[in-house]
Amino acid sequence: MLRHGLLSPALLTLVLASGCGGSEPASPTPTTAVTLTVTSTAFTEGGAIPADFTCTGAGNRPPLQWSGASAQAYAIVVNDPDAPGGDYHHWIVVDLPAGTAGVGAAIPGQARQLKNSAGEAGWTAPCPPSGTHHYRFTVYALSAPTRASTVENAFAAIEKTTIAAGTLTGTVAHQAASGR
Repeated sequence: MLRHGLLSPALLTLVLASGCGGSEPASPTPTTAVTLTVTSTAFTEGGAIPADFTCTGAGNRPPLQWSGASAQAYAIVVNDPDAPGGDYHHWIVVDLPAGTAGVGAAIPGQARQLKNSAGEAGWTAPCPPSGTHHYRFTVYALSAPTRASTVENAFAAIEKTTIAAGTLTGTVAHQAASGR
């Protein structure tokens, strides 16, 4: 992994891809008076996200639970607003079915994961290139499924159909490479 204190090409690519924003669409910001309560057994609001859920660990997706509103569908957007180029989307999942109250390692079959800022359909573990970054796990309760296949269409559908939303924010601090 580390040779003479330098990052391997694969790790360097991951670090650069995980921390760079770009011309990403802004995360949905619908207005709603109803708030979902979003929690995780892995970390608390404003707390550090454990290494197991970052690029320095296994890179697993942390479990999420929510309550506070019934909906026809749910969507989750995880973003890093502190990325050098602005909003970096780590995970976008839409059309979680009515009655879903959380996700763990697996998501319901009818839900769809859209391409994130790394160009992957799925979870990209946090890996800040410097400093401490805030990762917002926002759950949207929707009046209808998005049926979207692109991020832009999904975000537009989320804006139009959100009946409640809630966010859990965790932090990850940059881990400098050790020069073994």
